Amino acid sequence: MSIVDKVKQMLGQHPDQAKKGTEKAGDTFDERTGGQYADKVDQAQDKAGDYIDREGGEGGGQPGQPGPGDQGQPT
Repeated sequence: MSIVDKVKQMLGQHPDQAKKGTEKAGDTFDERTGGQYADKVDQAQDKAGDYIDREGGEGGGQPGQPGPGDQGQPT
């Protein structure tokens, strides 16, 4: 199992914690950069949250099942 598969499995099992971690990381980045990139950080947080919702809601935690971004390439 590749690292990507392991991350997808963890996202599927703990989507709320993953979303909280994404928010916290973005907020920390904002603090350290003085909010200089706040709009871009917010966009990244939103996209990450959407991805986590999609992967967690569509069986993202089940190994062997292709996700929406998989191209059928071997790992």
